[in-house]
Amino acid sequence: MIVVLAAALAVSIGGAVGTAQAEGSRSSSDRQLLFYNHSYGVLDRETADAIEHSDYLRDFANFQVRTTTGTGGQTWTGRYLLGRETYLELFGVGDISGPDGALGSAGLGLSTEQDGDLATVTERLKSEGVAEPIEFLQTRDFGDGVRVPWFDAILTATEYDGFNAWAMEYRPEYFADPRSNTEPASFPGDVGRERVLSDDYRTHLMRDVTAVRIAVTEGDLADTVPLLRAGGFAVKSVTGGGVVAQGGGTTIRFDVVPRERAGFERVEMSLNRPVKDRHVERIGHSTLTVGPGSRAVWTFAQNGTR
Repeated sequence: MIVVLAAALAVSIGGAVGTAQAEGSRSSSDRQLLFYNHSYGVLDRETADAIEHSDYLRDFANFQVRTTTGTGGQTWTGRYLLGRETYLELFGVGDISGPDGALGSAGLGLSTEQDGDLATVTERLKSEGVAEPIEFLQTRDFGDGVRVPWFDAILTATEYDGFNAWAMEYRPEYFADPRSNTEPASFPGDVGRERVLSDDYRTHLMRDVTAVRIAVTEGDLADTVPLLRAGGFAVKSVTGGGVVAQGGGTTIRFDVVPRERAGFERVEMSLNRPVKDRHVERIGHSTLTVGPGSRAVWTFAQNGTR
């Protein structure tokens, strides 16, 4: 995740883009430039603790609990379900400093697969009404005090109600650093997601995130739509003021709600192999349903409070 906007950015555009709308299914890109990388959500403490200590999740997915140090020395401790190309990042209230650690906060990272595509996204954002896309470099400290450039990021806003999205492109320095444990490139300019995540997913059921549904405010959605469209997602309006964005193998749905109702709602995942029976696992104020077949669905109570 980013978690560094207020401290690390020297420039602010003062909030929402505001006028962006999802009209029909057209995007500004003839080619998919951005792909779902990961999403994060801040859950109630009971649910976060249940996730952290779940034996089932450790069997179901390549599951980790880790602390990351980013730009400016900021740290965050998350619970991670890691797939082949995509992952989930889950927090409890207060696990992140500041407003990002409030109940119902969430975020979405979209990344490129080809070196140089982030620059194209930046230019296309301007045609989507974002006059000055905000550029940001995220670094990573692996615990030895030596920082390495991790990824370049593009934002449409530095102020948000409870949800922020960004485009990202992994840096060559990160791939070259042996501490990152990344995989070799499959083609010239390969900066893809699969290089970054390990192959440990193969020994578990979870393969990848195929759909996410997140409740956000109207203003936060207005900031997000231009990024989706510039990245090549087909964005369609849905009843109630939300949108559905499709592209690159993942469906992303946003529902418009007041801030107090915002947060993670639902995640769908593909499995490495089909399962015959249906398994229902209650984890705090969430329910993970696995099978039958090659799909799992994880639903979260509104803000994790009921």
